[in-house]
Amino acid sequence: MFKIKFIVYISICITFLILTSLIKNKTRVIEKKILILNSKIASQKIYKNEAQLEFYYLTSPAEIEKRLDIIGFDDYKPIVFSKLFLNIEDFTNFQKKLSNLENFNEKKIKKR
Repeated sequence: MFKIKFIVYISICITFLILTSLIKNKTRVIEKKILILNSKIASQKIYKNEAQLEFYYLTSPAEIEKRLDIIGFDDYKPIVFSKLFLNIEDFTNFQKKLSNLENFNEKKIKKR
């Protein structure tokens, strides 16, 4: 009876040792992936900040006036308000209308 208890105890201990090492290795791999993703996120935040800074610089009124002086006011044409979209939904709705209109015109031409 003593030998059976000892064998069961040793087998349980060995099983737990193996499971512990497997879990530890998997968590180490997950931690490495998290560190890689965190570094990518940090670099993307830096890139985003640089892009915003560049956008604010290029769209400042003084910079626009300089560019208009180079281009010339005669060649400058403002964007028609109907071509400005306030959000992506307006743009997609506009694209759907255009595609439906093109499909309608193609069907009309095929019928002739």
